[in-house]
Amino acid sequence: MALRVLVPNGRLLAHLDVPGITPIFWHINDSVEEAPEAEVLITERPLLFERRDRVAKIPGLQHVHLLSLGFEWILDHLPSTVSLSNSKGAVEDATAEHTLALILASLREIPRATIQQQQQAWNPLWGGTLHGSTVLLLGFGGVGQEIYQRLQPFKPRKILAVASRARTTEEGLVVHGIDELPQLLPSAEIVIVALPDSPNTRGIVGKEFLAQMPNGSLLVNVGRGPVVNTEALLVELESERLSAALDVTDPEPLPAGHPLWTAPNCLVTPHIAGNTTMFIDLAMNLAVEQVKRLAAGDAPLHLVRG
Repeated sequence: MALRVLVPNGRLLAHLDVPGITPIFWHINDSVEEAPEAEVLITERPLLFERRDRVAKIPGLQHVHLLSLGFEWILDHLPSTVSLSNSKGAVEDATAEHTLALILASLREIPRATIQQQQQAWNPLWGGTLHGSTVLLLGFGGVGQEIYQRLQPFKPRKILAVASRARTTEEGLVVHGIDELPQLLPSAEIVIVALPDSPNTRGIVGKEFLAQMPNGSLLVNVGRGPVVNTEALLVELESERLSAALDVTDPEPLPAGHPLWTAPNCLVTPHIAGNTTMFIDLAMNLAVEQVKRLAAGDAPLHLVRG
């Protein structure tokens, strides 16, 4: 019997139309009808929160492959008998690249220059720089490590890598433990958050954390919105003591009228760090390989939960 696979787009539908596999178009967010019976679901995170539990209603489901790195949204809805994999290796480079874009745009006053361009006003601006700065990188998984590599050419004075536990990498890099943050934050002119959303990380960047950042420093969040306490951040932004560049927010999507949209010195992009044409190619190719492995009875790649 052919392996039935629910796919969210025509590209996968075409590439998986091979012997032993029956691709079926079904989009978790957009399809009106309930999912047909299938053994495998390939999906992205639904934009509508209420569509997430549709995963639990797919008859015969055995495995879910995510077109993303993050998987926290699905865990509460995934039956215990269903295994889960993600697109590790497809999104890290794009996210790191966007992180540098956010930092440079914020430091070099690009948003303000854009406004001046619209006003046809020639007013030279002075900004900050990565060169000679101390950068604290909170989260040193796949994304964090790619960010670290991309920071190097900009000649920061120091990069402080921080993870859940202290360790030294095979390359000799000292990674600080999260318990060291009170000693590290006061010297960090740029703080980059690249943490996933979990009970241990939620709200970790709160009032106390932000208070320890020096005046004029920049907070960049490319991890998950709930890692940062929005109300605490707004207090710092509205006082103009700190700046922020956010690709993820809490709540998300950020509703019209939310104060983050208009907060001073706050740059917001709508969770697009991974949205590149290269990411699409890498994620699609990985999804095809994953399904072919499952159809052949081989173990799936990048298993998050067995």
